[in-house]
Formats: sequence, structure tokens, C-alpha cells
Amino acid sequence: MTPEDALAALAWQVELGADEALGEGPVDRFSAPASVPTTKVESPVASVKPAPAPEGAASEALAAGCANLEALRATMAAFDGCALKKGARSLVFADGVPGARVMIVGEAPGREEDQQGLPFVGASGQLLDKMFAAIGLSRKADDATHALYITNTIPWRPPQNRDPSSDEIAMMMPFLERHIALAAPEILVTMGNSATKTLLATTTGITRMRGNWSERNGIPLLPMFHPAALLRDPLKKREAWADLKAIRARLG
Repeated sequence: MTPEDALAALAWQVELGADEALGEGPVDRFSAPASVPTTKVESPVASVKPAPAPEGAASEALAAGCANLEALRATMAAFDGCALKKGARSLVFADGVPGARVMIVGEAPGREEDQQGLPFVGASGQLLDKMFAAIGLSRKADDATHALYITNTIPWRPPQNRDPSSDEIAMMMPFLERHIALAAPEILVTMGNSATKTLLATTTGITRMRGNWSERNGIPLLPMFHPAALLRDPLKKREAWADLKAIRARLG
């Protein structure tokens, strides 16, 4: 194997989520001594263990106890109930200005987001910034009036960028609900299929949902195409521009 081949193989393993080596050499499991089974007798009472509380209930209680965004971030960073945390490098909590009039909710972090610990970076993030700059909004604005606040439905990167499972979404939903309540935006914008279906509890696809105002807990919500979809199909930029103008009009 050439050094180039070895580097490519290593990069492939990193992309699959491998981030540490467990030993310097391979282990021959066939040559390992067989373990001798033992029998342990327990009393019926001692063998009965209380059922653990459902993780969804645990996350709901933890989220409800967060009085501000800083507490919510710390609580999510310490939460071990979601297996995605074990394979991710970073907690991707949010970016932008807390208190912004517009809050964007995406799906889940990708590789670049996981590396930087911020949502919507890379090509999709650059396009998102340009889109909202066209209506005078920015995640780097100095004041909340012209600012964006950005987060995701899931704060950790799923392996190989797969879609989050329904169980993972349900487990983390209380944190997202609390995040929205604490950020208190005037408008919610969901980017793409997953975020839209999560917040609107719908099975309808983004092609039919985009551009149609709904609401979540009394907050106006507008679904839009994800910037990644616009990069794949530039013809969708016309619909995206119409949605941006609708947001600008709603803000007055």
C-alpha cells in the first residue's frame, strides 16, 4: 500500500466516524482462551430491577429546568441519553444572535458543522448567509432587529450524515422546544424536509410545504428549501427568493 492509499483509507475511516485506535495491532479472537461459564443463583427479589425512566421523559424534565440559553447549552452538552453524542466530535448548539426576530431550524450537523461546532457552515452555510443578506438579515448582525439565530433539530452529527431516526428526534424534541421558547423569535424558518416535518408534525414533503405559512406554538413558521437543495438544483432559487420576500414582508 502506498502512502497515498493509506491516507485515503484513513480519511474513509474518519468519514465513517472512527476517531480513535483501540490497539497498536490486530487481535486474533480465535486464539483467545475460551471463557468458562459460571452459574450465579439470585433470589427472585434481588433479580428484579426497576425499569429505567424513558429517555424522552428525562430530556423533557431536563429541558424544562433550563432558565436561559446558557443553561440549556450546558444541559445538552452533559446529556448522555442520545447515542449520537458518542460518535460526534462537537455539540452543535446554535449560531447568531439570541433574541433575533428570525430563528432558522435545520436538520442535523454535517461533517464541517461537527468539526467547527456551528450550524450551517461550508457551502450550504455560505449560500444561506447570502440568501438572508439579500433581505437585510445576518447571523453576525450587531442588533437583534437585523439578526438571525440558527440551530438544528439534532445537535450531534449522525454517522455518515444519515437522517436522524424518529427515536432520536423524539428524544431531543424537548430540548428544541425549550430552545425556541428561550430564543423567542417572531418568525421560525424550517430548512428542508426533516426540520419541517419535525416541527409541523406532518408527512407532507417540502416541495408542497414551502412558501405556506403555518405556526408552531403560536409562532409563524415558514418552510423553505434547504440551501443544499438549491446547490443541487439552482432552479429552486426562484422559489427561495419568493419565500425570502415573504419573510421580509412579514417582518414589516
